[in-house]
Amino acid sequence: MTNIFEFFSNLQLIDWVFYFVGGLMIIFSLFAVEAKKIFDSILALSALSLLSVLLFIVLKAPDVAITEAAVGSGLASAVMIFALFRIKAGERK
Repeated sequence: MTNIFEFFSNLQLIDWVFYFVGGLMIIFSLFAVEAKKIFDSILALSALSLLSVLLFIVLKAPDVAITEAAVGSGLASAVMIFALFRIKAGERK
């Protein structure tokens, strides 16, 4: 039991950030898979992408973070939401 206390007492702030963001990413990915509504899944995937942007910034990879923010969070989410609204508009006709 002392090993786990030693492990957590020796962590630095960057380690806490990795574990916290990693845990949030697991939670959001599970929510994206298990969500009943497609729109909720799209929002969870967008949040997951934003969390990966945060990890890339912490890892000092700003070029990858900018690309992920533009493509993963921005463009992909916008395309999925646009497609969802187009599908729902087609169902009403």
